[in-house]
Amino acid sequence: MIFYRGKEITNCKPYEYTAMGIARTFQIMKPLGNLTVLDNIVPSAFFGRRHARNLAEAREIAKEILEFTGLYAKKDVLAKEMGTPDQKRLEMARALATKPEMLFLDEAMAGLNPTETDQAIELINKINQSGVTIFLIEHIMRAVVSLCGKVIVLHHGEKIAEGTPQQVMNDPYVEEVYLGKKKENG
Repeated sequence: MIFYRGKEITNCKPYEYTAMGIARTFQIMKPLGNLTVLDNIVPSAFFGRRHARNLAEAREIAKEILEFTGLYAKKDVLAKEMGTPDQKRLEMARALATKPEMLFLDEAMAGLNPTETDQAIELINKINQSGVTIFLIEHIMRAVVSLCGKVIVLHHGEKIAEGTPQQVMNDPYVEEVYLGKKKENG
């Protein structure tokens, strides 16, 4: 079962958890390819805790989010014409338009080169500094170490470690499971 702020939300529909202040991104981006970047974000502004009351307000929210995420210059570009880094940024922008308190990021850096990863880390830090709690699902350890104060490692749905990034990376069982290393005894 999944609880948020003391309420069981396991079977909530997306519009229900979005209204509670929860948003998420997807590892595999699914932008509305034939719409502009701006028009991809506008619908999200109608959902969430403080949603738009009309199209003009939704467009203003979308423009603010585009500015915040660094995508404003591409607002009129068709989403399908953008590369992976910008589509990942667009995925975050769509989620941010719902004004979340908590943002789940699923493999936000998968497929990015080191420079693009650094830019994603910078944006995620900026989102967090704006007051949004980040729940990061990520395999790029450099990003995890840069972004996370606390790490929980799951293996086949079971928690196998918890602690600071350094503690978790030095855990013998985590090393064995994820890196294929076995610590030698004595």
